[in-house]
Amino acid sequence: MNDLKVKLQKHGFLGELDDSLEAKEFFSHDASMFEIQPQIVAAPLDSTDLQRLVRFVASNKKANPQLSLTGRSAGTDMAGGAINDSIVVDFAKHFTHIGPVTGTQGSAQPGVFYRDFEHETLLKGALMPSYPASRDMCMIGGITANNSGGEKSLEYGKVEKFVKSMQVVFADGKEYTVKPLTKKELEAKMNQGDYEGKIYERIYRLCEDHYDMIKDARPKVSKNSMGYGLWNVWDRETGVFDLGQLIVGSEGTLGLVTETTFRLVPHRPHSGLLVLFLKNINDLGELIPKVLQHKPATFESFDDQTLLLSIRFMPAFYKRLGLRKFVHLLWSLIPDGLQMLRGVPKLILMVEFNGDSEEEVREKVRALHRDLAKKRAHYEINGFEETPTEGKSEKFWVMRRYSFQILRSKVKDKHTAPYIDDFAVPPEHLAQFLPQLQKIIRKYKLFATIAGHMGDGNFHVIPLMKIEDDKERKKIEPSQREVNNLVLKYGGSLSGEHNDGLVRGPWLEAQFGKDILKLFKEVKHTFDPENIFNPHKKTDSDWDYSYSHIREHF
Repeated sequence: MNDLKVKLQKHGFLGELDDSLEAKEFFSHDASMFEIQPQIVAAPLDSTDLQRLVRFVASNKKANPQLSLTGRSAGTDMAGGAINDSIVVDFAKHFTHIGPVTGTQGSAQPGVFYRDFEHETLLKGALMPSYPASRDMCMIGGITANNSGGEKSLEYGKVEKFVKSMQVVFADGKEYTVKPLTKKELEAKMNQGDYEGKIYERIYRLCEDHYDMIKDARPKVSKNSMGYGLWNVWDRETGVFDLGQLIVGSEGTLGLVTETTFRLVPHRPHSGLLVLFLKNINDLGELIPKVLQHKPATFESFDDQTLLLSIRFMPAFYKRLGLRKFVHLLWSLIPDGLQMLRGVPKLILMVEFNGDSEEEVREKVRALHRDLAKKRAHYEINGFEETPTEGKSEKFWVMRRYSFQILRSKVKDKHTAPYIDDFAVPPEHLAQFLPQLQKIIRKYKLFATIAGHMGDGNFHVIPLMKIEDDKERKKIEPSQREVNNLVLKYGGSLSGEHNDGLVRGPWLEAQFGKDILKLFKEVKHTFDPENIFNPHKKTDSDWDYSYSHIREHF
């Protein structure tokens, strides 16, 4: 029997411990291009059991420096954040409770599927709107750990704006409530003199001593998941101190979250799209602001490669949608097939409006259509399609949301390699940025799909590669370097939603500079001085380590 397994059982751990080859193989992958096999998978029964696990690792770390804990929920992370070589903590098995849900807030444990949480919130006429495109597959734990965003972030922002409080197990093996504090409450917390109090004291002092530098460090884009969100922690003007803004997006490197309470917004019952088919992207820099003047709820896009692959692998949608929805999808695509007789569009833009009535949505869609039709030739728009109801819009959302999963499962000779997949560039620069991006893609002969949150300038470029081929693997580092340098040249963020993980952690210094990286390292050491939580991520990243763990077999 695995020696670690015996020790954990003797320590009083009550949950399942799985060191079988099957389990280690399964948990060695997430949705990224990396592979790291854990020594064991632990599924704690509850918070008390998790606290035992943390205390075990903390007390044995000096004797066994390789011991660590990496939290995992659904394993849909695209950056390698949910894999490691020691103990993977499986939240999906027992942390599945949905707490109280009202019209204004709702709680859930990390192993709850977002889709199930949304079902409960919709019963109350409410929504947690910062869900990712993987909404049907992902869990609450990953949403919080990555500071997720998605199609509704243009209107509502990212998860960081919706977390009211969290239950978090820190490195001392105790669970704490983390929530925004007034200055008076903060002073009381700092005066406790215990483990928790020292964290608050040190983080407050760090934020206060470097206040202006920290505020200036925030990337000048609407979406960022790089680094630690120090700029959101302490606000002198409001007097609010929110330690949770460091936990959100920390990828489990500062502690393990056992429950999150979210602020909810009213769900608007009606939505619809205006879809634009573009011949080229030459005038995006002018077109995007024109669209944003109409204040859409969502502004999404996908490219010709995504469209053609969706059509090629259309049978795969049958399994995901079921017979009725699949037949409806095929029938609804007939007008678009006629549209493509004019030529396959270079980019498909989806502009969504929400409202309290179908007529309100329909009028918003028509208003934008009328406005853009006046300059249709100038913007080289192949055509428009009004889908002013949610049902008619579904075909476009199916292609947009499921494209990555379809690519992963259906392109047999190549594999998804999400290493330049999540950058955000100020939208006003896209007209200059995108042609340069495409030039790099052509230079390295990458076959890549491009989809994005156009209103945020946040793009997902997913190369399809034969990664086990050494010639292909050698393209990764130089092409990533060129794309990342281009993003930084235009003042962007290397991650809008998917976080650092193994793929972007080594770029923190390039993104923020040495001084801010030093502060990030102070944050990590304050929370986790023995580095027991999710090593090789964030400030502990190293490209040689990451590169050595790119998958070789599929």
